[in-house]
Amino acid sequence: MSAFAVADLLGLVAFGELLAFERMAGDARLAPDLRRRAALNEMAAAEIANYRRLADRLTALGVPPEDAMAPYVEPVQAYHDSTEPRDWAEVVTKAYVGDAITDDFVREIADTLDEPDRGLVLDVLHDSRYADFAAAEIRLAVADDPRVAGRLSMWARRLVGEALSQAGRVAAERATLTALIARDGRVDVVPGLFGRLTTAHTARMAAAGLNN
Repeated sequence: MSAFAVADLLGLVAFGELLAFERMAGDARLAPDLRRRAALNEMAAAEIANYRRLADRLTALGVPPEDAMAPYVEPVQAYHDSTEPRDWAEVVTKAYVGDAITDDFVREIADTLDEPDRGLVLDVLHDSRYADFAAAEIRLAVADDPRVAGRLSMWARRLVGEALSQAGRVAAERATLTALIARDGRVDVVPGLFGRLTTAHTARMAAAGLNN
């Protein structure tokens, strides 16, 4: 396993955690009450703590965190810029659908890492509080107004389309990541990966009461 490949993945995850912190802190202003606002800000604090762990590991590997993150700024930022939520229901749907498919993408690659990096990446992704919170909020919104399900289902389809588009871009541009996934010699690595991501997304939508 090359140190460059490890740093490449850690840079992707670190930028994702940094951006998640910024988004959650900003999205908290759309929360309908102080309880939800506080919950989102608490989760934002956890994201910046995760970022610090990844940045410290990159520094220990001799890679400046800003250098490792730089290749991902444009595609990840493009995804978020093109999927700006308009209200609280869209905020939580983006958290539940968009963030989860990104985590699934990273988790697939992280499984190929050696320790301690594998454990570090999986640990920062394992906290399901945000997803559980978002799913509960979606179900509440649909229960209050069943018509909301149609709008959020369409929003979720847009989110997953944008997420897969940018994931494909990252996979195409960062050969080190593709090489990590293909360590077992599979030649259909990217189509197979995207198929698994889509299957997980379908199950996730059903669990929240949305249509795929």
